[in-house]
Amino acid sequence: MSVNNEMETCMLALFQTIDLALNLYTWVLIASAIFSWLYAFNVINSRNQFVDAIGRFLFNVTEPVLRPIRRVMPDLGGIDLSPIIVLLIIFFLRSLMWTSLYPLVA
Repeated sequence: MSVNNEMETCMLALFQTIDLALNLYTWVLIASAIFSWLYAFNVINSRNQFVDAIGRFLFNVTEPVLRPIRRVMPDLGGIDLSPIIVLLIIFFLRSLMWTSLYPLVA
């Protein structure tokens, strides 16, 4: 196995790991948005420990990414567009990674 082939294999593994992490974070963002709607409309019981644990987990995972975007965005009342912006950024990064960066190292 040549050094070039080994490097290509390592880079592919790295790109796939990053892609998987971005994909998982996409689903966590979607789950967080759905959870916040269910919480806001009293569909779920916020006093339930399990529901509270899920809510805290989703908040702690998504808030560090969403907070800087919320600071920059103008106030739109009750509408929070920051998850949509993060999803668009993730989509752009995944697209850039596979169409532009990976062919350079492969």
